[in-house]
Amino acid sequence: MTILENKHNPSGSTGGGGGGGKGWGIFKLPFKNNNNNNNNHISSTAKTTSSYSSYHIEGSSNNNYIQNNNNNNNSSSTSSVTSVARSLLPTRRRLRLDPPNKLYFPYEPGKQVQSAIKIKNTSKSYVAFKFQTTAPKSCFMRPPGAILAPGESIIATVFKFVEPPENNEKPMDQKRKVKFKIMSLKVKGVMDYVPELFDEHKDEVAVEQIMQVVFLDVEHPSPTSSF
Repeated sequence: MTILENKHNPSGSTGGGGGGGKGWGIFKLPFKNNNNNNNNHISSTAKTTSSYSSYHIEGSSNNNYIQNNNNNNNSSSTSSVTSVARSLLPTRRRLRLDPPNKLYFPYEPGKQVQSAIKIKNTSKSYVAFKFQTTAPKSCFMRPPGAILAPGESIIATVFKFVEPPENNEKPMDQKRKVKFKIMSLKVKGVMDYVPELFDEHKDEVAVEQIMQVVFLDVEHPSPTSSF
């Protein structure tokens, strides 16, 4: 059916023209509603698309922020793991000790006894060494420290006062109270030894060995007859 024009009949007659107008009006309303529905649908779709775009942009920013944080955390974790791994690695020895880990003293209560130890620089650099003890009033070393050239060695003497046993104290209990420690420090070259070197370069100081005390029977002074 083809409609060329829409004329309104002011008299409200029910003739052919009126029927045509009424018929046009019947078909007009649905199209109008469809247009409104389409407009509402388009508007709703646009809002949804805008919201999705905004969410997508915001989500991308959050993802970038999270990814950057993860990268930073991974870098920190890697650095921490590297530091821990380095701390677990065994320290490279600069000195060779003979005996390697024990100091042998004759067990003579009430007397000052001594023990010798050979210290050799096995590195390719000049090395300073220092002696420490938990009982500085009753134990000391001569020399207390020195600087050794590559391949150079020295024999040091450790002196210790053996205290008389108290309340049936055993030599084993007494020797556990005292500990000796040999430390090393790499230096640039020939210089005078001063103990302050180890305080000024604490981060570069290495503990070469913690020495154990072994008391020997005076009548049979050998490691096999130790207390």
